[in-house]
Amino acid sequence: MNKTDWDNAGEDSGIVRFSIGELSPRQAVSNVKDTTPAPMANVLITALCSLLLACTSISAFAQTLTLSKDGKTDYVIVLPDAATPIEKTAAAELQKHLNAVTTSDFAIVTEAQAFASRPQILVGDSKRARQLLPEISTKNLSYDGIVIKTVGKDLVLTGHPKRGALYAVNTFLEDAVGIRWWTPTESFIPNKPTLKISAQNTQYAPKLIYREAYYKNAFDGIFETRMRINGSHARAKPEYGGQHKFQYFVHSFYPLLPPKKYFDIHPEWYSEIKGKRKHERAQLCLSNDDMRKELTKNALEALRKNPTADFLSVSQNDWAGYCECSKCAAAAKEEGSQSGPVVRFVNKVAEDIEKEFPDVWVETLAYQYTRKPPKLVKPRKNVVIRLCTIECSFAQPLAAGEQNKTLREDIQGWSRIAKHLFIWDYVTNFKAYMLPHPNLRVLAPNIRFFVEHNAIGLFEQGDVFCNAGDFVRMRNWVISHLLWNPALDEKKLFDEFLTGYYGAAAAPILKEYWKLLLDNAEKSDVYLRCYMTSTFAWLPLETLNKASQLMEKALSVAETETIRNRIRREKMVVDYVFLTNYKTILRKSQQTDLPFLGPQEPKAAVDEFFARCKEFDVTAYREWDYGKDFKIFKENLQRKVKPTAPDPDFCKKLPKNSWFDLQEYDFNMGRPDEWTFLVEDKQASNGQAVKMPGSHRSWAVSYNFDDVVPEKESSKKSTLKQKTAKFHLYAAVRCDAKTTEGAAMTLGVYDNAATQDLVRKTVSVAEISGAKYRWIDLGEVTLHPRTYFWAAPPNRPGEVEAVYVDRVVIVEL
Repeated sequence: MNKTDWDNAGEDSGIVRFSIGELSPRQAVSNVKDTTPAPMANVLITALCSLLLACTSISAFAQTLTLSKDGKTDYVIVLPDAATPIEKTAAAELQKHLNAVTTSDFAIVTEAQAFASRPQILVGDSKRARQLLPEISTKNLSYDGIVIKTVGKDLVLTGHPKRGALYAVNTFLEDAVGIRWWTPTESFIPNKPTLKISAQNTQYAPKLIYREAYYKNAFDGIFETRMRINGSHARAKPEYGGQHKFQYFVHSFYPLLPPKKYFDIHPEWYSEIKGKRKHERAQLCLSNDDMRKELTKNALEALRKNPTADFLSVSQNDWAGYCECSKCAAAAKEEGSQSGPVVRFVNKVAEDIEKEFPDVWVETLAYQYTRKPPKLVKPRKNVVIRLCTIECSFAQPLAAGEQNKTLREDIQGWSRIAKHLFIWDYVTNFKAYMLPHPNLRVLAPNIRFFVEHNAIGLFEQGDVFCNAGDFVRMRNWVISHLLWNPALDEKKLFDEFLTGYYGAAAAPILKEYWKLLLDNAEKSDVYLRCYMTSTFAWLPLETLNKASQLMEKALSVAETETIRNRIRREKMVVDYVFLTNYKTILRKSQQTDLPFLGPQEPKAAVDEFFARCKEFDVTAYREWDYGKDFKIFKENLQRKVKPTAPDPDFCKKLPKNSWFDLQEYDFNMGRPDEWTFLVEDKQASNGQAVKMPGSHRSWAVSYNFDDVVPEKESSKKSTLKQKTAKFHLYAAVRCDAKTTEGAAMTLGVYDNAATQDLVRKTVSVAEISGAKYRWIDLGEVTLHPRTYFWAAPPNRPGEVEAVYVDRVVIVEL
């Protein structure tokens, strides 16, 4: 073995330092954590192990193996005589791919059938493999651990009994043979009739026992196994290693104790809020022992029905409403956080669960009002704390970004008291999957931060509803590899995917495209949330134009029609920006004298965009879109490129660049066809409006001012770019009512950062009743990117039939 090979082997090898027996994931991780030497001892032990291995085995690893020569092989793939289903799958995968690479015919035989004179590739825990590697026992390997070693002319591919043999095969095929599985249906298989491999010496176990990249285009059991994904949403069949299983995935208080069954007879089991027991948008009374016993009983019954589950969620509902009774309040005060009562409660449940299910993790959330760690109580050894990054800014790494200081401190605080954390991380924009989302530079640093702070599981929630998006295939591929090994160089991973998937000619251009977007986002200091309605906060017109040019350039150099189609799909994100804000961006071009490189024929461009959606099977544009929202989205986009509405009378004498209006297609519509309806209305400024039935009071029409304030750029005709600006707001509204008195609707502007209304105005029926739209003056208000306009009906069924919003006009002061 040459120095490079030896260095690489040492770099890729994670020498297993603990003998932990054949344990469940929970036991394995618990034992490893409990017996980990001090940091310096780790270094010394690792160095000693490596030195001993080098001294004792260097002759065994010294030669290059020729697995195939000119399309013929002397090797056989050898399985244990009593091979497990996972070992049989591993051998079949190895055979299939080696045959494809070499055009040879690699036979699979059992140990009893193998001739000792022929060189062997031993897959799984065979007697022969144990003889060649007597120092290794697969039953003692860490969870999902792998072993890839050459001994003389033989090659051993084995690992932890659960999935290790298959993961060893897949790792070998990637790292040694050069195969790349880009997606479930797209791969690179090298053509090597003569296949030589350098000596192998890898023993590795991932630190994350639960690994999940949550992308729609990656839901395929075989592909997930090749990416070494094993999360609870994975689709791998048992012979491909299966997956982790949750009993209740999250927010399980009410599934465990349904209010419909229990509240009437035990209201004391639910939250006391302002002196009254409630279950609507509430939680459980965590100091009530009788409630805990019933919940534990129900949890045990559920686990008995789901014996393969290795995680049980006992976690708060997805809203606030925690219990304010004297006992719960006292516990929270003593602990300095609402997480205190939760951990105390879950610890007791976990203690009882462990008696019957010692291998099950009991998971609970540190989320929103429970995110801050408690002062006194510590999670039990079988409790795992799940934190969420929903408040994170994804333009800055967690470990260093000032925008993420409080979240970073909370994770660090939990890691000091909890041996096992689980992270629910957000890696997309749930409001608009196909908007550019410049978070690539934080993906790897954040994964490493999580692992360094005791994470044993990581759920990376991506574009689960959409087949296209912002380079989602590249994201899934890179994230999956980092989950398996966070020490990998993410820059090399991105470069490799760009080159391998989009071609050597287009890769440098696409790399420049991403550098442009990422640099601009960092320069803008945008707080990049996972719910963004636009790119105005960080993507000015000049940069958008450049991004469009780079995409066109990448298309022009595509080496094949297949690659061209891949780039066409990725270019949809740039087209999406232009089309969803067509008139705003066109106005910006006119104001700043910058060129407009968006489509010159917008109607044709919209038609082309949706033709590509059909071509690429795109049926959703945001989270929880099951088709209805996408239909409305399509209709809105078609409306956005129609001729503009007439100027309001009070704007006719104002400079064109000092005001703009929002039409029905600009609004976010809550629960389409239930709370909101797009309707034809001859009285509306452009013939259409949003209708809300008068039978609810939800803020069902809204508009986030991300799209307004950060857009302002330096020019002779406009104000300087700023993060806040003062505007005068007017709304054109009307109502249909059977009464002439009382409230017709409420309008306002809400500040998400300050969690308060900046404007709130109730409009009477008398002011807006009838077919004609009236202007409602909402006054002067200072806006910033986290403010939004909202409108709500009055919840007066039988009195106010419906309210309508035509447009909102915003005048800069």
